[in-house]
Amino acid sequence: MGSAGRDGIVDATIDIDADSLRTDIERTGDFGSVDAETGLGRTALPADDANVRAREYLVERMESVGLDVRVDAVGNIAGRWTPSAGDPNAAPVVAGSHLDSVPRGGIFDGLLGVYAALEAVRAVRDSGVAVERPLEVVSFTGEEGTRFADGVLGSSVAAGELSVEDALDLSDGRVSLGTALEEAGFRGTGRLDASEWHAWLELHIEQGGHLEEAGVPLGIVTDITGTTRGHVSIDGRAAHSGTTGMHARRDALVAASEFVLNVEETATEIATTGTGTAVGTVGRLNPEPNVVNVVPGNVSMRLDLRSVDQLEIDRQVRAVETSLDDLEHEHGVETSLDIPYEIPPTRLSERVRDTVETAASRHGVETLTLHSGAGHDTMQVANVTDAALLFAPSTGGYSHSPKEWADWSDCAVATRVLAECLALLASNTEQHHTYE
Repeated sequence: MGSAGRDGIVDATIDIDADSLRTDIERTGDFGSVDAETGLGRTALPADDANVRAREYLVERMESVGLDVRVDAVGNIAGRWTPSAGDPNAAPVVAGSHLDSVPRGGIFDGLLGVYAALEAVRAVRDSGVAVERPLEVVSFTGEEGTRFADGVLGSSVAAGELSVEDALDLSDGRVSLGTALEEAGFRGTGRLDASEWHAWLELHIEQGGHLEEAGVPLGIVTDITGTTRGHVSIDGRAAHSGTTGMHARRDALVAASEFVLNVEETATEIATTGTGTAVGTVGRLNPEPNVVNVVPGNVSMRLDLRSVDQLEIDRQVRAVETSLDDLEHEHGVETSLDIPYEIPPTRLSERVRDTVETAASRHGVETLTLHSGAGHDTMQVANVTDAALLFAPSTGGYSHSPKEWADWSDCAVATRVLAECLALLASNTEQHHTYE
């Protein structure tokens, strides 16, 4: 096994199998695959057929590696390895991500984090490194917010932000999450409790171009942007497009168009004068009746506001409210704003980030610190235990698209560092930090 080395663990080589990692990602990417002129795309929404096949494959792979697999009541999947010389009751070190995708997404978002974690645990187990804590691989339900909830569904339950009962009652308009999971065979029992974990790590593609531009193979995230999402409705008056004069119209789409520009203008101004991380997006717009010869009578929109500074998000929300008030006066429309989804910016654990730095240094891997403009399950888990988020470079910065790509060599480097992190953290028998 080797001799005792730095940090109290055994000096041993942790070898990852890059080919196995690639095979797992590509195989899962085939579930829900979509035609694309460039790249590889997939659509796998929570509890749909593609997602169920991905879940079944993950369970099969976890069991083949020798992990004890369990599924909780909201479909979160966990596989645990307990070292023979370790304490089975010690708080585990956990890593993972998610299996669902956005419609026509790529094959790395989520999948890299799940299968890098699985390969890392296998590599630590087979290395001879002495670890005292159990290691776990977790795949959360519904991270992307494409069905049942606006995002980070399973991790919200694990972090205690959403009850199991409320989660199971969530509906896509046709069926509840509980029913969908039951039909899929993935409605388990109990609840994964992230507050019981010693530490959490998630490896993800960057979804931007900073690492590629800098020529650095690994990013260590300091902060995850806060996200506020809203439902906006503008009600005007549907009318004949040929017989209704311009001054007699209450065109909901004209008002909505002005609103979209207001959101962009506000976010640009705040980003220019503030942290540089504020963004505002109207990502979905549905006019009704949506025919060529009728003045639109209603427009519903989905709004997404972000920043690493909560005050900058609050400024955007106030600007949205002001814009809607102005539209009512100027266009004679009625408006409404509902904000069902608010997650504040998240600062990540210095303890775990320092461990990532140590692990990267051991392997001669250069790192870059940066913030995440995208939300991740980690931002929920970080509320109840020490957590870190690692980035592998994204080719061309593409994400949520079939063009999404990460070089396999970069994936292997990041997975090797992840495995070292797990070994370092699992060798530490310090008391788990208590979060209020």
